[in-house]
Amino acid sequence: MITNSDAGTANQESLTAAVAVLQGQAEVEVVATSGPDELNDVLAGAGDRTIVVAGGDGSVHAVVQALHDRDDLAGRTIGLIPLGTGNDFARTLDIPLDACEAAELVVAGHTRPTDLVVDDDEHVTVNNVHVGAGAAAGRMGSQWKERLGSIGVGKVNLGRLGYPIGALQTALRPPSLRVLVEVDDAVVVDVDEQVLMVAVGNGASVGGGTELTPDAVPHDGQVDVLVATPVSRAARLGYLLRLPFARHEEHADVRIVRGRTVRIAGTAFECNSDGEIDGPVRARSWRVLPAAYSMVVPR
Repeated sequence: MITNSDAGTANQESLTAAVAVLQGQAEVEVVATSGPDELNDVLAGAGDRTIVVAGGDGSVHAVVQALHDRDDLAGRTIGLIPLGTGNDFARTLDIPLDACEAAELVVAGHTRPTDLVVDDDEHVTVNNVHVGAGAAAGRMGSQWKERLGSIGVGKVNLGRLGYPIGALQTALRPPSLRVLVEVDDAVVVDVDEQVLMVAVGNGASVGGGTELTPDAVPHDGQVDVLVATPVSRAARLGYLLRLPFARHEEHADVRIVRGRTVRIAGTAFECNSDGEIDGPVRARSWRVLPAAYSMVVPR
């Protein structure tokens, strides 16, 4: 089990309870890491054991990225104890958000081949990557997530409000991109059309349950690509105000297509991959690696 050395007290209590559940049915080694080098050292000694990630989407992202970099991902089985703020990948996989119930699943569930999204720099996306307004909302939301993350009522972490707040802030000053969007080499949007945001969904939700690509599942060898192109200020505001409440699909200027490869090129844009902000870049491509590894999921 890989944990975050910087986890808070509430997470430590949940982690201790989850470890107790696992130790009743399996041999468990718990290792806390605080950076890529430590994580890589731990994974190098993992052998063929099941790797259990105790954390959120960012923690899963870090472990999968490290395994991918080591060319050690194929054939791996990963379990998840969701201790993050949003836990969106756990939501997509129907993994219980309660730590003890998730621990029971690790030993009682079954493994399912799971897709991975990889860009042209070999950076992975486990759950979702988005550009434009989605990336801006994520960047602003991460600041609120950090501020609110230390505030909680019982097991309720207010940090999950960060993304909706970031989306509302973005609605006041929405970005505009002129980009070419291609899915499986077919043009979805050309540079003559203004783009508010593009999302490449391997999983369904972001920001703690906002279903950005609601029909995406990480087991079908494809991603769901959302493209939003509202032009007027009122239309953009209407779209972004719907976003935190997962009603953006109702907007007339939204389309969702499916495919195995995605390419975006044009004006400079940032990318938000599993909460990690990268860029700006002028072009980026993604491809799906079907059944790249396995996750422990409910039967």
